[in-house]
Amino acid sequence: MLRSLYIRDFVIVDELDIDLESGFTVLTGETGAGKSILLDALSLAMGERADPSQIREGKNRAEISAIFSLNDPLKKTISAWLESQEFSAEDDGATIILKRVIDTTGRSKAFINGGTATLSQLKELSSFLVDIHGQHAHQLLLKSGAQRDLLDNQANLDGLVAEVKQLYQAWQTAKKQLELAKNAGENLQKEQERLAWQLEELDALAPQAGEWAEIEQDHARLANAAKLIEGSQNAIQALQDQEGNAEELLSKAFHEIADLAKLDSNLEDAKIAIESAQIQIGEASHSLNRYLQKIDVDPERLATVEERLKALHSAAKKFKVMPNDLPEKWAEIQEQVTAIKNSQDLGALEQNLSKTLAAYLKSAKKLSQERIAAAKTLETLVTAAMQDLAMAGGVFAIQIEALEEGNAHGLEQVEFLVAGHPGATPKQLAKVASGGELARISLAISVITSEASQIPTLIFDEVDSGIGGAVAETVGKRLKELGQAHQVLCVTHLPQVAAEGHQHWKVAKLSQDNVTISSMQILSRQERVEEIARMLGGAEITDTTRRHARELLGK
Repeated sequence: MLRSLYIRDFVIVDELDIDLESGFTVLTGETGAGKSILLDALSLAMGERADPSQIREGKNRAEISAIFSLNDPLKKTISAWLESQEFSAEDDGATIILKRVIDTTGRSKAFINGGTATLSQLKELSSFLVDIHGQHAHQLLLKSGAQRDLLDNQANLDGLVAEVKQLYQAWQTAKKQLELAKNAGENLQKEQERLAWQLEELDALAPQAGEWAEIEQDHARLANAAKLIEGSQNAIQALQDQEGNAEELLSKAFHEIADLAKLDSNLEDAKIAIESAQIQIGEASHSLNRYLQKIDVDPERLATVEERLKALHSAAKKFKVMPNDLPEKWAEIQEQVTAIKNSQDLGALEQNLSKTLAAYLKSAKKLSQERIAAAKTLETLVTAAMQDLAMAGGVFAIQIEALEEGNAHGLEQVEFLVAGHPGATPKQLAKVASGGELARISLAISVITSEASQIPTLIFDEVDSGIGGAVAETVGKRLKELGQAHQVLCVTHLPQVAAEGHQHWKVAKLSQDNVTISSMQILSRQERVEEIARMLGGAEITDTTRRHARELLGK
């Protein structure tokens, strides 16, 4: 579960450090207070794309950290993933720390348990930890691909889906190889000779993926080694060696302020900042010294690198590609040569095509059977949920229509259908569902799919828009029930939903010295009464709305 979330200088958030609990937690606040900003920050920690405009005005960077606690079954899965990705474990594998830092240049840094990570690694790890249902999730339901993915996820078919995709690609490769062989025709011998000398030259060169960028960087470093050494030495002198260096001046300033801080605690922040600067100066000096120990002036290595650069550039010019595209060109020629060689045995290629097609069809048919069974289950569950969401007599159906020829996703197209009224024929969502109905159907599907999910933390971001009254109360109770097995966080504007929460956080927007910041606090019982009364009655809170709020909380 998500144990704590730390946010600094993000949008209108100055600094927030909140501890969260298990169960059903609701987040409320007036429009624009920053409720969804918290989820945006969490999404960044989970690997979403960063934007410099998200940094609070006047600041140089934003920082977000999320700490998760793992139960035993999930700990085993995550520990295996961490080991495979060469990340260290925290608290014997019971804790995961995700961190993201973005600066005004658009650059960002990502960390997992203190180790540098890529965004794809953050996303992959986060997929085990958090599932976010956004306020616009119902729009995705209008896309056939999203409907198919949702059905597959609900039925835990991800492994079989990946297998079908892999087998489809193998089938397409076999088909392409056969076509290449058949098209070689009369010019086979001439083409074979032309490709042979090209392949011989590239075999001798053996260009590697990423080599061009790496060797360019090596050349720049070796060619400028003397300059790099001199500049690093000058920097060390300025930081540490020469008279009046930065380290010496900071040490003097620290001792001066440290003594004064004993007289006036208002100087404590300055003392801490200077101490931090001392540490950073020391780290910079150590880093530069380590760098100087590694760097070397090596004329022989420089000559070797320049020769390799020249060879790659010459080959790229000859084959009319960019130097970094040479490995791809090499692989392409190898594939063409293989196709020509194999063309002498069309029977083997046809046999391989039949074999790959049969393997694809076997797996794809199994996927079809699983989808049909899963569709019946999901139809029943969503239809039942619709009855509680002011769609009495409504029906949810899933149409699975066979394709003329399979694709990477299988042998069928998945389409969600709905009938909003008794006796109506189910039709495509986009054609029959109103905005409010679509939101309710989306909510029903989100709650149902989450019940079967193994992901510990579920987040619902204003997915209850477009509903109210008794329906809102039903939604609140369903989310509260969901909180018995998962940690559930819900950003909501509905008092009926907020009243069902085990914990209640309020987000508020404050203006100080012409600067707007967002704050967040957990509410006591009486404070919940006031907040739910506000949600019920607007700006003016009356005794009647307070009484209604107490009634909601008393249920």
